[in-house]
Parts: sequence; structure tokens; C-alpha cells
Amino acid sequence: MANHSPNPARRTAFIADTVALILFFTTTGIINERFIAGMTWDQVFQARLTGAVLMVPVARPYGLWRDFLMKRASDTRISQLLWDSLALVSFQVPIYGLIIASTGASGAGLSWGILGAAAMMLFLGRPYGVFLNWVRTLFGLPPLEERRREGMM
Repeated sequence: MANHSPNPARRTAFIADTVALILFFTTTGIINERFIAGMTWDQVFQARLTGAVLMVPVARPYGLWRDFLMKRASDTRISQLLWDSLALVSFQVPIYGLIIASTGASGAGLSWGILGAAAMMLFLGRPYGVFLNWVRTLFGLPPLEERRREGMM
């Protein structure tokens, strides 16, 4: 009888990427929604609940997308900053726009919220990448650079 249990490393990567995304972007989402988009606390709460639910299925795909793009980054800080920022903006801004639109943001508030998120994600791309790598190491996963060297990507 074949063993159909998921690969433990894949399961661990899913959990690590999900924990990292929820922790990091719940915090930054609250700041953007309340103080930049001008959403009410009730709307912020609803957006964060919706966001947390949506982060579960997108966290690992984002982690894979980021890893795919980061393979192109050189070892320089500027290259890593640019690729991390591109990864985050290209993947998360469209999703974020849908989240805040579905929870009541509209018109100028929606536009400012999306622009604020894009600016924040440009700025937060590298810090989130570093945080994601740190969370992955807490879960016993090798850093991206080590996986690249060992041909695990």
C-alpha cells in the first residue's frame, strides 16, 4: 500500500510561509487600512479577518513566487531589495486591492489604500523577505541561498 501523506518538508514550508505572511501583513495591513486608507476600525477588523483567511491559500504560492524571482538576484543588497520588492508588489497588491474592496473601501479610499499598499510593499519587500527567511529557519528549513547551492529549487 502506497504512502499518500504529504512530503513533510512541503508541509513545513506551507506552515512557515503561512505563519510569516499572517504575522507580518496583519500588522502592516492594520496600519495601512486605518491610517492611510481611512477605514473604520470595524472595516479594518473585517479586512484583517478576510485577509487572514485569504493568506492561508496564497502564502505558499507567494513563497514559491518569491523564491523563483529571488533566484535572479545577485548577492548585492540592492539586487535583493529590488527582486524582493518586485516579488511582493507583483503578487500581493492585486490581492490586497480585492480584500479591501470586498470589505467596504471604495472610491478614493480604495485608490489610496491600493496606492498605500503598493508603496508599503515596495518599502517592505526586503524586510518581509528577511522575515520570511528567518521564520523558515525557525521551522528548520534551509535558507534560499543554501537551497540554491544544493539544487533544491
